[in-house]
Amino acid sequence: MPTPEGDRVDPPVWTGSGMIVIDKPRGPSSHQVTAWVGTMLGCHVGHSGTLDPRVSGVLLVMLGNAVRLAPHLLRHDKEYVCLMRLHGDVPKERLEEMAGEFTGKIYQRPPRKSAVKRSLRIRSIHRIGILSHESRLVLFRVHCDAGTYIRSLCHHMGLALGVGAHMQELRRIRSGPFDETRSWTLSALSDACLRAVMGDAAALRSMIVSVDAAVPDLPNVIIHDRAIDAVCHGAKLAGVGVISSDPFKKDDSVALVSRRREFVGLGRALVSSSDFSPGKPGFVVAPVAVFLKLGTYPRGWGKKAEKKEKTRPLQKG
Repeated sequence: MPTPEGDRVDPPVWTGSGMIVIDKPRGPSSHQVTAWVGTMLGCHVGHSGTLDPRVSGVLLVMLGNAVRLAPHLLRHDKEYVCLMRLHGDVPKERLEEMAGEFTGKIYQRPPRKSAVKRSLRIRSIHRIGILSHESRLVLFRVHCDAGTYIRSLCHHMGLALGVGAHMQELRRIRSGPFDETRSWTLSALSDACLRAVMGDAAALRSMIVSVDAAVPDLPNVIIHDRAIDAVCHGAKLAGVGVISSDPFKKDDSVALVSRRREFVGLGRALVSSSDFSPGKPGFVVAPVAVFLKLGTYPRGWGKKAEKKEKTRPLQKG
């Protein structure tokens, strides 16, 4: 339909929540790439885990109300392939030793170019593997905590080697459970959006990751049908509304799930799983982000609803 100014506004290509794993190219910023995705799909978007303009690779773009997943996705561990240039000659054996020495907990201060406060932080390097070494160029793969600066890692490794070094190229190949094999280029997304506009949305749907699939590592709390509507309206979940749960600790993030494995939302544990019993009074989880559409489950609770819930079959698997 036309706007008051006369410009035509196309209907959105995607109206639900979800996430798409984009293979960010070198050049544009993460914000620019995310904005392009939002323009193509016609929906609200956000991204998790900023990549510098000169860095390529896995960028998680959240769609619709999936932007509420950002605090959880930002904690994902990361994996990179880095090309480091040494400022002097170093034997390969010494490089292997240095990789081992930098595995474990390290201190880092964000680079001056970083947008965050340059306070000292501790991060864990889980593994560094030297892939190739030719002259003063070193290609290595690193698995690290979220918030690790590979540019700083290269600089510190160079200092420890006594020759100096800098990061020449970097590519993120994994963020949490999402690796580059599950990513899509901007051109592929553009083609899928065009086909969706023409009536074939199959390709686009195959690219979208469901909200629950984005948090496979969270402990599940399975809740009664009678508690779902209250949780969707922001009420704390009490033990009487819990059917069963995976083990979790106080303040952990948990996934609230229906008896039919529907993803209701994210919550914060108010107690540990060992400190409550399903069916007993006492608050257990505070909802943080709800993804199930309001009205999916009826409000209120009565004997008829209770009888109906007991007779509804559980989904297997």
